[in-house]
Amino acid sequence: MTNSIEEIEQANVILAAGTNTTEAHPVIATRVHKAITRHGAKLIVIDPRKTEMASWAHIWLRPYPGTNVAVFNGLLNVIIAEGLADDEFIAQRTENFAAVKEAVASYTPEVVEKISGVPAADLVAAARLYGQAERGSILYTMGVTQHTTGTEGVLAIANLALATGNLGKEGTGVNPLRGQNNVQGACDMGALPNVFTGYQKVTDPAVREKFARAWGVAELPAEVGLTIGQIIDGAGEGKIRALYIMGENPMLSDPDINHVETSLKNLDFLVVQDIFLTETARLADVVLPAVSFAEKEGTFTNTERRVSRVRRAVSPRGQAKADWEIIAALAARMGYEMNYEGPEAIMEEIAALTPSYAGITYGRLEKGGIQWPCPDKEHPGTKYLHKEKFARGLGLFNPVSYKPSAELPDDEYPLYLTTGRILYHYHTGTMSRRVEGLNAIAPTGLLEINPADACELGIEDGEVVRVVSRRGSITPQVEITDRVAPGVVFMNFHYREAAANILTNAVYDPISGIPEFKVSAVRIERIEG
Repeated sequence: MTNSIEEIEQANVILAAGTNTTEAHPVIATRVHKAITRHGAKLIVIDPRKTEMASWAHIWLRPYPGTNVAVFNGLLNVIIAEGLADDEFIAQRTENFAAVKEAVASYTPEVVEKISGVPAADLVAAARLYGQAERGSILYTMGVTQHTTGTEGVLAIANLALATGNLGKEGTGVNPLRGQNNVQGACDMGALPNVFTGYQKVTDPAVREKFARAWGVAELPAEVGLTIGQIIDGAGEGKIRALYIMGENPMLSDPDINHVETSLKNLDFLVVQDIFLTETARLADVVLPAVSFAEKEGTFTNTERRVSRVRRAVSPRGQAKADWEIIAALAARMGYEMNYEGPEAIMEEIAALTPSYAGITYGRLEKGGIQWPCPDKEHPGTKYLHKEKFARGLGLFNPVSYKPSAELPDDEYPLYLTTGRILYHYHTGTMSRRVEGLNAIAPTGLLEINPADACELGIEDGEVVRVVSRRGSITPQVEITDRVAPGVVFMNFHYREAAANILTNAVYDPISGIPEFKVSAVRIERIEG
């Protein structure tokens, strides 16, 4: 997030794109609700599904799945055409605007309506509302990123914020809401194939030399590593022979689960480190028992870049150990000593090697969380980014164009399938489905289908049907609802008994490597007897 969670309440206009905030990020949703009810903010929602956020919206744009880029370009087209762009901000703080202006010129409201199904008048109204806002805040999540054009979607959002001057001040910004409590921290710590901590590139010789010196090795690899999709494909092809999976359950969370299973079974050696015996762990040659958040010391970094302390509340059970202890012990067995006294010593190393974390210490965190960048021990942390200048100097406009999703409905598979989460379960249900109360409220995975489609197929509410894609089939229970439009069905992916990701398409954004979970083509068959 460029800005802070509390700043959402300072926005005049909130544009929420591809985010089911009330169910996936309920604490942040309360900020949106307060902004509307207490401070008079206006809400624009862009989502194919009628979420609770859509019911709060002053303007709800309901595009066909996979057409986000066209909609964002259409909004910018109107903003430019109606003179709502912040010319002073563009001139003083950005570059390459002319290229984007040219790129969006063809995305008139009428053209965007044909591509996305969003009525031209609604697109114009939304563009005017956001374009005229003194403080416009954009929130987005995986409804934007989980597409083969997800990166282009994010760049198009950034273009909107740059064009209207909604960056570098409070109550504005481009704000991705992270889906898990420490996923921001994991990325910050280099859990990506192309960077060390703090997004320092592995291809930079000076960066590699710095880390090699700190770690006492002669050199470090310069090659960019593989994404998850590339690893799974590599395992299936025999190019990856061993895999070590920590706190991840790809047997439910990754696309085309049948392909995932075949690939994992093709490995010579699979290690899974987790707190429960997940579907993935059941395939492992070795399972290493880790501890939960309540059994460990350390830090979490949340969606607003806030680093906070985590303190052990209960002792680890059995032979379970903290992740860092397991890794250090394995490293020692393999001939490299990791001589850390504990998590605080690791944090000191992080600060020493990571400019954005340089001023963060356990001592300072005792007084409360600190938002990076925090370059020294006197720095208070950074509430919002890009106040006076961007990290690269000038903000860069990036022209992008709409491209269709990799798989669209046809005669054989006539329906769009899109996936997401529900409030009562979390990710692959590894933890939440062990809670009796949550299982009582949401015991099974449901296929949401529009009444018109259900009528045409002769399906009744609560009926069990077969949903088929080019990758496989599942048999969920039906919920007939207008939350989805005609021609679109929705499933969450929390339930192993009706695993939506058996159906999803293992195609990836070529830039980010994120799968296209949000658009697959399916058909529905009645089960006789």
